[in-house]
Amino acid sequence: MTLFTTIRRGAALGAVVATVASAQLRVVTSTTDLYDIAKAVGGDKVVAAHIGEGYQDPHFIEAKPSFVLQLQRADVWAFVGLDLEIGWMPLLLDGARNPKITLGGSGYLDVSRAMPVIDIPRGAVDRSQGDVHPLGNPHYWLDPENGRRIARLFLSKYSELDPKNATAYAANEKAFEERLGAAEKAWQADLATIKGKPVVAWHTSWRYFAEYTGMNIVAYMEPKPVVPPSPSHLVTVIGAIRRTGAKVIVMEPFYDKKVADFVAKETGATVLILPSSVGGVKGVDDYIALMRSDIAQLAAAVK
Repeated sequence: MTLFTTIRRGAALGAVVATVASAQLRVVTSTTDLYDIAKAVGGDKVVAAHIGEGYQDPHFIEAKPSFVLQLQRADVWAFVGLDLEIGWMPLLLDGARNPKITLGGSGYLDVSRAMPVIDIPRGAVDRSQGDVHPLGNPHYWLDPENGRRIARLFLSKYSELDPKNATAYAANEKAFEERLGAAEKAWQADLATIKGKPVVAWHTSWRYFAEYTGMNIVAYMEPKPVVPPSPSHLVTVIGAIRRTGAKVIVMEPFYDKKVADFVAKETGATVLILPSSVGGVKGVDDYIALMRSDIAQLAAAVK
């Protein structure tokens, strides 16, 4: 075999590999939770990336030029919606100028459209109420039933855009639901421990988790969403803890815990740092692991 033949065959092989790679759907998601489920359903038929990291507050993401480049090549842009990304998503989409992933495009996927949304405000919403989401609470992924809804939505979108691989997507989605179902059976004892237990939460991000687990949120450290607690509000929170016997203050890793530590010292409660997203802490590397870890830690803390 001549060197020329080897080079030519290598080039041909490279062209085949490039063609296969280009045939994969390119998916970009706003969060790591959507990313993990997008990968689970897509398997080797998609190339996935995410914008926010699990250890970041998803409301406040820096709109980096590298994100614009990812979105320029994307076939699917999947985002939480309900204005969670309102502070940074428009900048990225405007910069990408990709008609496939803008409103009305084939790859524009507002995941909230498949969700039963809670906490939709009644009446007018203004800044005096804090960072209230006028369309409802966007932290819906913290209920496994909504995890299933997310997976089914990706299945539908992938099958629409890539019908030749619809069977593979369906098999992947089914496997994801089976893994999630098995995990749910395993943590039923922990759910029984959590049900009805009084808990203080830092932010309203734990509302869907509370609906699923049965934990009873008796107070929020924030008087209004994203508004720091005042001394008078802390007195109210301390009173709620003493009245209800709440043992735990739940908060995400990206919040400053000094104030929560003060309340814990005053009441004997424990500050429990729980990630609200995949990758929020080391070792929580997929969606099912996130739910399993949060449920197990909360159950241990409220016993």
